[in-house]
Amino acid sequence: MNNNKIIIYQVLPRLFGNKKTENKYNGTIKENGSGKFNSFTNKALSGIKEMGYSHVWYTGVIAHASKTDYTAHGIPKQYPEIIKGIAGSPYAIRDYYDVDPDLAVDVEKRMKEFEQLITRTHNNGMDVIIDFVPNHLARDYKSIMKSDASTDFGANDNSAHSFSPSNNFYYLPNQPLDMSLLPTNLEEIEYSENPAKATGNDCFTHQPSKFDWYETVKLNYGVDYHNRYETHFHPTPDTWFKMEDILLFWAEKKVDAFRCDMAEMVPLEFWKWVIPRVKNKFPDILFIAEIYNKNAYRNFLAPDAFDYLYDKVGLYDVVRDVACGYRPSSDITFTLNEVGDIQQYMLNFLENHDEQRIASDCFLGNPQKGIAAMILTACIGTNPIMVYSGQELGERGMNEEGFSGKDGRTTIFDYWSLDKIVRWENKGKWDDSLLGDDEKKLRNVYSSILQLCNKEKAISQGKIYDLMYANYENNDFNSTKKYAFLRGVDDDLLLVVVNFNDIDSVINVYIPDDAFSFFQKEKKGTKKATPLLKTDKPEVSFSDTEPLKLKIEAYSGEVFRITFE
Repeated sequence: MNNNKIIIYQVLPRLFGNKKTENKYNGTIKENGSGKFNSFTNKALSGIKEMGYSHVWYTGVIAHASKTDYTAHGIPKQYPEIIKGIAGSPYAIRDYYDVDPDLAVDVEKRMKEFEQLITRTHNNGMDVIIDFVPNHLARDYKSIMKSDASTDFGANDNSAHSFSPSNNFYYLPNQPLDMSLLPTNLEEIEYSENPAKATGNDCFTHQPSKFDWYETVKLNYGVDYHNRYETHFHPTPDTWFKMEDILLFWAEKKVDAFRCDMAEMVPLEFWKWVIPRVKNKFPDILFIAEIYNKNAYRNFLAPDAFDYLYDKVGLYDVVRDVACGYRPSSDITFTLNEVGDIQQYMLNFLENHDEQRIASDCFLGNPQKGIAAMILTACIGTNPIMVYSGQELGERGMNEEGFSGKDGRTTIFDYWSLDKIVRWENKGKWDDSLLGDDEKKLRNVYSSILQLCNKEKAISQGKIYDLMYANYENNDFNSTKKYAFLRGVDDDLLLVVVNFNDIDSVINVYIPDDAFSFFQKEKKGTKKATPLLKTDKPEVSFSDTEPLKLKIEAYSGEVFRITFE
């Protein structure tokens, strides 16, 4: 791995670049429109790059179930009763070898348009991440783009067996799928499934409910869930080979990384088998696991497994609670200690498609209140960080789009457009002339933070020294609302201080001699702290006998360069 900090811009192409603004509740693609691969012009991509991003995660690229009719293009009919929303879930894959037709200007040339997007992204100095969804696929999966040499999932299954090592699916023999508990609202149900297949969220019943992932079916990797989780990995299950072929298919198109959906729902043995095989042909490709089980972190980071893991149940959950005032900022230290030896492999974020927007009524209600959390999340380690498209503009996620209700999230199920992105797009100009002052200010703050992560070797490669213990009994610090740490490498030493409080605060930060020894710096003498984010602010001097006295704005923070006189 290189020593640059990975900074990911997650974006749903269906939303990005969609110029239609009617946004009709439960609107069709004709009514509400859809962004396209071609929406990511060189102008748009250069703007993303300039903010400081190294990778773009194009979410929802692979073809998924949808209520939009593409049968005129040879794409099989979809069944609305087993699809969530009009546009459908990007995680109900209907063809692993195809891209979503919604995203193409010319449906017949949809793969070519995606390949051109990969090239444009690379030409603008960024790598491409796409989703790999291994645990489940669309209920009515049919590949029309696979090679003639491969067979479809389930084509050779024996559905008389609930489990067989050679089957791709799990079955419920003699029990047809019962959709009576699903929110279909349809007078006539056309889809049938007999016997029923197990549902994607490990739901082994023929009657899934609206709370299940009813639009998907579970894939069989050789684990017998009905017989004490017995494993049958020898000979290698057919599903493993099919998934290897899919990964190689996309890697050959020069995709640089896979974000692996619900990776822990698939046996670790599969990952330790397939990742080395893919990397044998594509050694630089990265694998990022969506995972929520802390106890499995280190196993999934084995030498022959993943490069990076989500840290949702660790840093995200704690920082969110701290930002909302539900727990003290000192809890961040305990959370970081849990992953101390693997911190460099954790992917940090404050938003993604599953989580509520910072600016939503369900989180902080104001994007400015998330700046302290963003500074901390970005600067706390050498590990990757991610920003969700619109986060940098204060997108609120408080629309009621259709299947996705007013829940503080931006829909992944409906056709929609985001007003802030539309105004940034500005008829292809991709400038800030239509953005409000608050939006410009917020984006500039995000750009400054991300660019600092790129510029400062102490952040991208340096060690960390937590200052919370040293200031625990410091009455002028308040360890329930403040957080401070040092980052350093070679001759560079940075101090990061954030203020989660709702008022501007004067903070005295004590840096112990041991901290300077840790970074092999001179302990004695006068030192200066120069702000790197708000560069118009004055530098501050301090010494061994005087603590560093800083004024930090509410919900904000600063990164200081420490120099020695």
